[in-house]
Amino acid sequence: MITPIIMAGGSGSRLWPLSRTHYPKQFIPLVNDNSMLQNTINRLDKLSKNHPIVICNNEHRFMVAEQLRELDVKNASIILEPIGRNTAPAIALAALQAIGDGRDPLLLVLAADHVITNEEAFIDSVNNAVVAAENGKLVTFGIIPKHPETGYGYIKQGKEVGLGLYNVDSFIEKPNLEKAQEYLKSGFYSWNSGMFLFKASTYLDELKKYNAEIYETCKNAMFSSFSDLDFIRISKEIFEKCPDDSIDYAVMEKTDKAVVLPMDAGWNDIGSWSALWDIHQKDDKGNACRGDVILDSTSNCYIYGQNKLVATLGIDDLVIVETKDAILVANKNKVQDVKNIVNRLKVQNRTEYQKHQEIFRPWGKHEKIADGERYHVKKVIVRPGEKTATQIHYHRAEHWVVVSGTAKVTNGDRTYLITENQSTYIPVGSAHSFENPGKVNLELIEVRTGSYLAEDDIVRIDKDGEGY
Repeated sequence: MITPIIMAGGSGSRLWPLSRTHYPKQFIPLVNDNSMLQNTINRLDKLSKNHPIVICNNEHRFMVAEQLRELDVKNASIILEPIGRNTAPAIALAALQAIGDGRDPLLLVLAADHVITNEEAFIDSVNNAVVAAENGKLVTFGIIPKHPETGYGYIKQGKEVGLGLYNVDSFIEKPNLEKAQEYLKSGFYSWNSGMFLFKASTYLDELKKYNAEIYETCKNAMFSSFSDLDFIRISKEIFEKCPDDSIDYAVMEKTDKAVVLPMDAGWNDIGSWSALWDIHQKDDKGNACRGDVILDSTSNCYIYGQNKLVATLGIDDLVIVETKDAILVANKNKVQDVKNIVNRLKVQNRTEYQKHQEIFRPWGKHEKIADGERYHVKKVIVRPGEKTATQIHYHRAEHWVVVSGTAKVTNGDRTYLITENQSTYIPVGSAHSFENPGKVNLELIEVRTGSYLAEDDIVRIDKDGEGY
């Protein structure tokens, strides 16, 4: 009985401008039409029918819930970390949730942003680890290296214990090139994938033994947790006192129950744009492209066009990524330094490192179309049966035009319906909300006018949908 634990935190800054703080890579369709999170969940179909436990940041909760809804995944537990405290506490929260109903399942711990191209080999590896995990071992999956990689940590395998498993001799930090070449040649090392299989009780017992502070803090945090819509909220006051530590440092490097199972399943953690180029199908000149792209005298490039036609001429070994509000052009051998651009955006207090123009909410989403000194235009989509919060603005008026669907409008003391090609006006100071009573998405155009148009000009009268 396997319960998937999917860690969906992280910012993925090295894949900017597509991946951003409020919309990181795990929620983006990078390799096919599904997001990385959705691919991770789909990969589990042949392994487990148990409801997954997803751990994510509070800021990402609506994207997680929406992407699970798109896959018709029901009854998943979504644990919201109020503050990041690394993998050891995150997994502890999930383990405590998993044993809350009296069961003691095997936990398959996965990151939401990994690519696995050979899913059959992945499933076989997990199945081969089940017996060891049931017998109290903490199984980590090592990736059989294909080249001397300096960007990953390594696991050195010790004595074989059967079924392709080995005792863990040691965990090794990212090596230099010379060491990585030695590791590859020896055949005794694998890349540290950060994937695990173990009984919930085994992990908690070992955590309690080797890092009691993390164990007790997480236990207290889960004891004081509460349900909020689709989410399990953890006390920030308690959890922020938890030590920040990885599962490797807190448990795996100290326990005598750690074993490693080398895996060859086409694994990649997509840590850079060049990694995406590596796994994508390429044309006869080595180019990997997505979107509307025209190439001329171009070779060995990765080109991603999100909204516009991207045309190239006479270039080689470049990464070009186009989004609605930013374009990246980088040498393919320098893409690990994209984080330097992100850091400069932070220093300049620009929003492009944080969010895209499209923002997800519990009731749907909205996207900026245009703005000026005294106006701001958005496209808003409200899902069937959903409703925005009732709210008041003191510095702006709003005009709403229905493009498709039907809107039930509350405007002051009036409630009325408007449908396609109809509009309504919300004056300054009028309490208002929009609801979709229909069976299809409600699409509207919102035009704000006034002297102050920022998002913080809002007073919520109720909490339905949490407004914007």
